[in-house]
Amino acid sequence: MTYLDFGATSLRKPRQVGEAVRWAMEHCANPGRGGYGAAMEAARVVFDCRERAGKLFDCEPEQVVFTANCTHGLNIAIRSLVQPGDRVVISGFEHNAVTRPLHALGAEWMVAGRKLFDWEDTLSRFEDALKQRPKAAVFTHVSNVFGYILPVEQMAALCRDRGIPFIVDAAQSAGSIPVSLKKLGAEFIAMPGHKGLLGPQGTGLLLCGREGTPLLAGGTGSDSRLQDMPEYLPERLEAGTVNVPGIAGLSAGLDFIKRAGIENIGLREHREAARCAGDLRKLGCKVFSGPHQAGTVSFLPEGDCEEASEALGRRGIALRAGLHCAPLAHESAGTLETGTVRVSFGWNANAQQTRKLLTAVSKQMGQKS
Repeated sequence: MTYLDFGATSLRKPRQVGEAVRWAMEHCANPGRGGYGAAMEAARVVFDCRERAGKLFDCEPEQVVFTANCTHGLNIAIRSLVQPGDRVVISGFEHNAVTRPLHALGAEWMVAGRKLFDWEDTLSRFEDALKQRPKAAVFTHVSNVFGYILPVEQMAALCRDRGIPFIVDAAQSAGSIPVSLKKLGAEFIAMPGHKGLLGPQGTGLLLCGREGTPLLAGGTGSDSRLQDMPEYLPERLEAGTVNVPGIAGLSAGLDFIKRAGIENIGLREHREAARCAGDLRKLGCKVFSGPHQAGTVSFLPEGDCEEASEALGRRGIALRAGLHCAPLAHESAGTLETGTVRVSFGWNANAQQTRKLLTAVSKQMGQKS
C-alpha cells in the first residue's frame, strides 16, 4: 500500500515510536500517584515528553498540556476565551474542530479571508474583521483540505497589536513547519500527537500562553484537599490519568523530528506535493495548488470523488475523499458540492509514492474513457 493520508494520521511511523509504547506499557504505572519505581518512571516519561515539546515549540515544559487529540485541545482553548454570544474571527479554511465548538457555545463568527493561496486577501480581510473588536480569533496554520499555509505570524502580530487573544490550530503544521508559542504570543496552540508529530492516536498537545479554563475536573495527583482544580499548569487542565504509553510514543516521535529537522521534513513534503500537483494537472485533473502550500494537495478527478478514491484504494493508493470535516474550507474554494480527493504526504515523502499515485490515476482515467 502507498500511504498518502498523513493529513488524517501518520500510519507510517518510525520504529522507535512503537517500541516506546510497548516499553511504557510494561514498565510505567500512574505518574504522581506513588513513590515506587514504576510510578516514578511514568513521571519521568511524562516530564521528558513535556521537556522535548517545550524545546521544539519554544515554551516552558509546564506550558505543555497533554490532551487526547487536537480537537480536545481546541475545545479547552475556545471555552477558555469565548462565552455564549461572543463575536469571534476565524479564517475561511477552518476545520469542524473549530466551528463546532463555537456553534455549540452560541458564538457569532466572522469569516475572514476565503481566497486560496492568497496571503494579501487573507491578511486584508483579517485586519478588517479585527477592527470590529471581536472577543477572540481562531485560525488554522495550514488548511487540512488544500495545504494552504496561512500567514499566521502576520495574523498573530495583528492580534497582538490590537490586544485580541487568539488560538492557533496547528493540526497540519506541527512537525513539518516551525511553531513557536513565544514568537507567536498565542493564548493557545493546539496540535495532535498522531499526525506530523508521529505519535500514537489518542495523544495531543495544548501549548498554553495562559492558565485556561478546565474542560474536565478530577484527580491530578496533587493538591488533593482542594475541590477546585489547581490554579497552575499543567495540572489545571489535566484531570485524571494521562495516556502514559501514548506519551512515551509521542516523546519518541518528537525526538525523531528533532533529529531529522522540522525544516527538512517540511521541504521534503512540499517538494513531493508540488511534483504531484504538476503531474496531476498534466493528466487533466483540476488541481488546487499555489504558493504557500504545504505537503497536501486536493484535486478533482473525472466523476465522483468518493468513487475515485475507492477505486484508487483498490489499486493500492490510500488517500481520502469528501469534505474532510471542513465544509467551510470547501465553501471558500467552491467545492462544497463535490468535495475533493486529498493527497497528503508525510515525513517519508518520496518520488516513488508520487509515481505510483500518478500511474494509478492514469489507469483509472483510461479505464473510464
